[in-house]
Amino acid sequence: MKKAQLPQKLCPVCNRPFSWRKRWRKDWEQVKYCSQACRSQKHKEDKT
Repeated sequence: MKKAQLPQKLCPVCNRPFSWRKRWRKDWEQVKYCSQACRSQKHKEDKT
């Protein structure tokens, strides 16, 4: 599959699109954030 054909999602923290990665193949449906940094940032915002 070519990179242009990979599924994409929008990160709710940084609002940037991110593409499917091989390491996410088993749980792509549960992936919400583009990076660990965005995942950490989201948890900080929830606490305030």
